[in-house]
Amino acid sequence: MFFSSRALLTSSLCSGLSLLALAPSYSFADTSDDLMNRSTLTGNWGGERQKLVDKGIKLTGDYNSETFSNLHGGIKRGTRYSQQVRIGAQFDLSKLLDTPDAGVVQITVNDRRGHSASEDLVGNRLPVQENYGGQYTRLSEFSYERQLFSPALTTKLGFLAMGNDFGGMPLLTNFVNAGFCAHPLTMSNGSGWSNYPTPHWGAELRYTVSPSWTLQTAVFQVNPEYNSRSSEAFSMTTRGTTGAILPLEAIYTHNAWLNGQYKVGWYYDTSNTQKIGSTEKANNRTGAYVLIDQAIWRDEQDPESVLRAFGQAATSNAATSAMQRWYSVGLVKQKPFASRPHDSIAFAYGRAVFNSRSRDVQEAAAATPEQANMIAHLDSGEQLLELNYSAQVTPWLMLRPDVQYVIEPGAFYGKSRGNALVAGVQVKATF
Repeated sequence: MFFSSRALLTSSLCSGLSLLALAPSYSFADTSDDLMNRSTLTGNWGGERQKLVDKGIKLTGDYNSETFSNLHGGIKRGTRYSQQVRIGAQFDLSKLLDTPDAGVVQITVNDRRGHSASEDLVGNRLPVQENYGGQYTRLSEFSYERQLFSPALTTKLGFLAMGNDFGGMPLLTNFVNAGFCAHPLTMSNGSGWSNYPTPHWGAELRYTVSPSWTLQTAVFQVNPEYNSRSSEAFSMTTRGTTGAILPLEAIYTHNAWLNGQYKVGWYYDTSNTQKIGSTEKANNRTGAYVLIDQAIWRDEQDPESVLRAFGQAATSNAATSAMQRWYSVGLVKQKPFASRPHDSIAFAYGRAVFNSRSRDVQEAAAATPEQANMIAHLDSGEQLLELNYSAQVTPWLMLRPDVQYVIEPGAFYGKSRGNALVAGVQVKATF
């Protein structure tokens, strides 16, 4: 959403990217009523959909399912299915009120159902299905965005997930495991950082310094308990607030033939949180991250054929976070074949580092010396490999066969479990 590169506008239901980043992956003009060629499954509704857009009302909807089988290792073999359905409405107040720069209101409702392959079959920390979590219907965004004084300065405020606009990499929506897609999990694991679909009250400020540089900050409510309750799904509650989280992020956009985007961020959570293995409380939590997406090759004869590399490094509060660090690297090849211009192949490796203080707690709680010794010899973190192929079957339908290999899946839980091989498919459809 900060620059127009085709590579960084990939569609996803991954936690934490705004609806602008979650629009269809590619621009398909809705000029045909042909089911296989129009941009959405339901089409233009006989012209009524475009009439609404012209008046300032844009209605959206999408479906995402992830079906995965554990083929080897982990807890047991089996298959699990999870899904997400999202509907939204965007109101352009400039058109509706016939007033320049009046801003935009976004309303989004999200519904998740299904079961977790990680919890039931693999027993690992990095979720195999990125759309699992919060399995109920809830209001996910009610926000207002507009310019302030100049087009370079914008603000957004309301009830939304902080990760919609901070700490995300749109390129990583090419992956299914939540470890990659699309924020480092150290953020939400070690602070009051919230990712989609869990919103909090907050306000953001973004300043475009130049075509290459953007600076942004925000303040968001921290409410770890009430905002995760299904009974509070539409209440937009302030009850249970424990503090506030303040992120700072600098974004550098490399506008060149081999383009890229680089993000450096830091956040501060004012909440008092119990320290690991102690009765004392920490009076704040901090974390930092570096995110890189860089094109490393582009076909001179076919500029849409691109090989992109990415990297992530993130750290969280050592006193309170079980996941202390996260590292990942990978490649995404866009337009892998001349006959498949909107497909991609993606491969990634990641490692989540378990906090040694949490490991000490596990060893101390062991029922026998043998169990304590087993825990002590577990790996210091969980590792993940993922490979997939994204096939854009129609402008509105994408199929993504996916394979994941989880190394030391029991590391975060003090369990000795065999490395797990899981395979499945993600389906995305835009209504």
